[in-house]
Amino acid sequence: MLKLYFIMGSQNTKSDPVDILKAAIAGGITCFQYREKGEHAKVGLDRMNLGLNLRKICREHNIPFIVNDDIELAIKLDADGIHVGQDDIAIDQLRKLIPTHYIIGLSTSTVEESLIAEQLNVNYIGVGPVYETATKSDALQPIGLNGLQDIREKTTIPIVGIGGINENNAKLVIEHGADGVALISAISRAENPKRVARYLRETLDK
Repeated sequence: MLKLYFIMGSQNTKSDPVDILKAAIAGGITCFQYREKGEHAKVGLDRMNLGLNLRKICREHNIPFIVNDDIELAIKLDADGIHVGQDDIAIDQLRKLIPTHYIIGLSTSTVEESLIAEQLNVNYIGVGPVYETATKSDALQPIGLNGLQDIREKTTIPIVGIGGINENNAKLVIEHGADGVALISAISRAENPKRVARYLRETLDK
């Protein structure tokens, strides 16, 4: 599921997010996270309707549909899971509010956070940022490939690397211990999202 994990909201593309998601799926993504958050993001009914459209596409292609951070939205959209950050709701509390079958992802950037995530028995951790990224204005300092490898060596939990990952460095992230890579702008802002996703999938499958 984690191999090629695509994250997107309408704020991440100048094109129709529905078209971008369809192209990314055709290219070979293995998971999708709806992250409608930040400047120029949709709100209210517009946010809900876009989510419903994106979820429908994922269901049609058996792609897990994860919602970023928003429990109420995740439940209303009948998502497959939710991804939260270190400053969001505590995992124990989260479990009381969501369906038992939900996939739970947690962002981590240190060995300590990752070990705690493992003890909390979340399904995977999003580790990073591996490289510098302009997508998130509040992103932490990059942990680099060495930081990623250090977390891998000290944990057994599934890892998806995130932050500044693209066609040129995705394979390195896998080689340093990640089970998959998460990307936003490398696909969402690409001239040909299908081609980029396909290239990434073929590279990661080697």
